[in-house]
Parts: sequence; structure tokens; C-alpha cells
Amino acid sequence: MQHQGVTLWFTGLSGSGKTTIAKAVERELRNRNCKVEMLDGDIVRTNLSKGLTFSREDRDINIRRIGFVANLLSRNGVIAIAAAISPYRSVRDEIRQMTENFVEVYVDAPLAICEERDIKGLYAKARAGQIKNFTGIDDPYEAPLHPEVVCCTAKESLDESVDKVIAELERYNYIPAKQFAGISID
Repeated sequence: MQHQGVTLWFTGLSGSGKTTIAKAVERELRNRNCKVEMLDGDIVRTNLSKGLTFSREDRDINIRRIGFVANLLSRNGVIAIAAAISPYRSVRDEIRQMTENFVEVYVDAPLAICEERDIKGLYAKARAGQIKNFTGIDDPYEAPLHPEVVCCTAKESLDESVDKVIAELERYNYIPAKQFAGISID
């Protein structure tokens, strides 16, 4: 049974674990028969925001587009999961203001850990000057001030992070509490 739609917004540095956690949350929600759609920042940039640069203005346009689509989905009863760096607090706050049900998940990992996890080699290219305006290197990341969930991926397992997000969705009654043997656990 689907309760109400919600936008679940994962933000954090490249390599922090946003997409990994978001995909695991998506799997859990699908296992619970929830209507869910995943909006990954890289995929949206390729399909919905093609041609945008990594200037602040273009990044904000990209994030607003993701937020617009997520809001459309969530107001129609879908759990919209957005996983995007979304480095600027002001545009994340704009999305929060326009979205009735919004849960911000800050995926927190130290820059050094994110660089270690960087399978695409983007941080190395940014440090070598081959990529300009790279978040965390020569462009700022503004951490959320009051996110509903903080996942510290250098200190907790994937399951622990997923459990935190699911617990928050249950707490706000966006999803039903998990049923065990016909009884709900609250």
C-alpha cells in the first residue's frame, strides 16, 4: 500500500556514496511495493540537461530540473529519489520550498575518502587542473544545515545508512512500517 509521495534528496560530494545508498533504498522500497523513481544526477545531466556546463548557473539549472521532476513525481504519489551532488545550499532550499514532502539526506564523507573511492579519476583530473570548477577542489560544497538524515559513509555500513533513511520515511509515515508475521513494528 502506497502512502504519500515524497522527494528523497541525497546530497554530498562526488564519491560520498549518494548513488550507492539511493539505489539500496530504492531496492528496499520496491521490496515494500512502493512506487519509486530514481533520478541520478549523472543520468539526468545526460538526458535532461545535456549541453549544460559546470558553471554555478548551469549547475543550479540542472538541480532545479531534477527538483521539478522529483516534485511532479512526489505530488503524484511516487517516492522520487534524487541523487545529485547539488553543492549549493540555496538551490537545495528552493527545491525544499517548492516540494510538499521533502527529506534531505546528507551523505557525509571526508574529501580524502571520496578521492580514494573515485573510480572515474575525476578528483585527480581536477587536482591536475584538467577539470575546472570541481566540487570539493576548486568549487565549494555547502553542507546542509538541517538535513533530516545524515549518513556518515566513512563510519557506517551501507545497511546502517539505508536503515537510517528507511526509519526516517517510516517516522514521517511516508511509508508503512515493515510488517513481520502480520504485525507492524513501530
